[in-house]
Amino acid sequence: MNRAFSAVKERLKRSIERERCLEKHFEAVSMRLWPWRDSSLVALVGLLAVLDYTSTYAFLELSGNKSLYESGKLASWALQKGGMSFLFWTDVAAVSALILLAISLRFFQFRFGFRGYGRACFVVLLIPYAVITLAVVFNNVVLVFL
Repeated sequence: MNRAFSAVKERLKRSIERERCLEKHFEAVSMRLWPWRDSSLVALVGLLAVLDYTSTYAFLELSGNKSLYESGKLASWALQKGGMSFLFWTDVAAVSALILLAISLRFFQFRFGFRGYGRACFVVLLIPYAVITLAVVFNNVVLVFL
């Protein structure tokens, strides 16, 4: 029985050594995607969420055109259920959940000694949201002024 445990322990040790070799590459990619502090990415995501809500409000409410609609599934559902105020709280919940997931994954990876993987998880979760939301905000602003 001891022999089986020592074999598993040895395989685990080799696996961790392989992972440590790859970790620096993941961290380098995450540094290329987001070279600034992690807290700046959280602030950017929060700012983009506020801009998304504001531009959606301007697009739907201030444009005066009643034939406009929200194309996002979650936002469309929130608008149908409770209007702009429900959309606001839905956006807050969705963005908070995404940020908490990214921070949690980063925390646990750091806790187990995989700093590079932790940062990579954090960046890979938040950057796509930031890029898509930036495009949505730009689209909403353009459509308001058309």
